[in-house]
Formats: sequence, C-alpha cells, structure tokens
Amino acid sequence: MTHFLVTGVSGLLGLNFALAVDGKKHQVTGVANTLPMAWASFKNVQAELTQAGVIERLIEEHKPDVILHCAAIANVDLCESEPERAKFVNADLPGTIAKACLRHSIKMIQISTDAVFDGVKGDYQEDDPTNPLSVYAQTKRDGENAVLSANPDALVARVNFYGWSATGNRSLAEVFFNNLQAGNQMNGFTDVTFCPMNILDLSDLLVEATDLQLKGIFHMVGAEPMSKYQFGVRIAEKFGFDTALIKPVSVRDGNLKAARSPNLSLSTAKLQKALGHDLPAFDAGLQKFYDQFRRGYPQYIKTLI
Repeated sequence: MTHFLVTGVSGLLGLNFALAVDGKKHQVTGVANTLPMAWASFKNVQAELTQAGVIERLIEEHKPDVILHCAAIANVDLCESEPERAKFVNADLPGTIAKACLRHSIKMIQISTDAVFDGVKGDYQEDDPTNPLSVYAQTKRDGENAVLSANPDALVARVNFYGWSATGNRSLAEVFFNNLQAGNQMNGFTDVTFCPMNILDLSDLLVEATDLQLKGIFHMVGAEPMSKYQFGVRIAEKFGFDTALIKPVSVRDGNLKAARSPNLSLSTAKLQKALGHDLPAFDAGLQKFYDQFRRGYPQYIKTLI
C-alpha cells in the first residue's frame, strides 16, 4: 500500500484523485488551506503550505510515501494580475517541497501543464523547447525546473484534464455542461487544440507511474487532439444537448486577458512506452464523465467542500 499526501485536495484533481484512489489498495491524506472536509471518505487536514516549516511538519506527522503536489494558482488571468504571488505558489513552493522530499526519501509528483509550450507546431515531445506565453505558464515551467533541479528523481506530469468539481465550474467540461443544460449559447474556439483526459483516467495513470517509479517529465494528456469547439460538441452529443448552441469562433474573439497557445497537442509516446500499453480513448473517458452524472456524483462532490 502506498500512502499519498495530496496537496490542493479541495481542487479539481486533488479531490477526484483522493476519492478515486483512497481505500482501493492505497491510502490518501489530503491537505488544503480550507477547512477539513467532514464528510470525505479519506483523511484530510488543513494547512497553509506557504508558511515556514509546514511541509516538514506534514511529512513528520503523516509519513507519506509520495507527495502528489496539485496545489497551484490555476486561474490563468489571475496570474496575469498577480505575477509575484503566482511565482511564489507555482514555482518557488514546488521547489521547496521537492527538497523536503529528497531529504526524507519521499517520491514527489509535480503536476504541471501543457501550456508550457507556445502552441506553434503541436505534437510536442517532452524534450522540445518550451516557450510559455502567459504568467501562469511561465511560473509552471519555472516550477518544473525548480522541482527537477532540487530532486532529479521527481516525476513531472504535464496534464490537461476534465471532470466534476466541488464548485461545479472548475473544468471546461463543466462550463459546457452547465451552459448547454441551461440552453445558453456558448463560444467554442476552433483554433485552439488540446488533448483532454478524463480525471479518473489521469488518476489511474498517476498511480501506475508511481508503481513504476517513473521520473523526469512525462506528458499525461489524452490520446486524441481536438479543438475546444469539437470538445464542446462531443459533450453536447453525449448528454443530448443542442450542438447548435455552441458557436464556432476564433480565440481572438474571446476577450481573454492572458495569451493562449493555439496548438497544444502533445506526444504521449514516451509515456505509452514506459507503461507498456495505450492510453485510454477519449470516448471511454467521456462515458465515465457521463456515468458519474447519471449516478449523482456532481451533487455528491459538492457536499464535501
């Protein structure tokens, strides 16, 4: 049994990972700077990771085998407004955790992003040059460097995922679902390509990567590239919503504060070779998203925060 200490456990990835993994061969202790979740099935504690000595105290108290570091400022436009705070949380803090993991012989997994690339060419390999376009992307890339410089045995996972969140609006899939269910028209960017992965599939891959002791940078994204518009249409079709509500537009018309990379298709060949099998298909992941809805999971997860 592996004991995971998951930071940012009230967030989209942290919470879904904890619910999916704890008690099913492995143990999870969650850490968040919010109040503990009284109804959660896994152990969770409140702590402010940016305070001096907190990381060491958590390690000594809970004795994890792995720290899965999900905590971050993920709001891209907020990072543009508060670059120093973004740097401290997204770049400096991961380096501090990596050093602590090295001292205590604990495996560290740093959650990064596909946005470290500028999206000019697509089909990026792990060793391709990065060129972040936003403060968020730059601080996440700096976080990668800080982690691997401090702890070469750490695993850095570049991800792009979707799923149900406790707030109900943390993933693009939820934004499409909420608006389409309400009959609202939505913009779908036809010139922004990404590789979305269901959060349950990503959770399984993170556990598998831990078992295999993978280290260095790996692309843990979906196997099928698609535009944001295509993603929305696939969700609409699965849930039986009107696809005509999704208006195909250019990202230039999105009035976004931070620059977005146009083509973030990432190669997963390195990961598939390390795992020895193909990655889950997009349709299978979307079916899981739909099945969770049918079982009332979105309502359940909202009761935990």
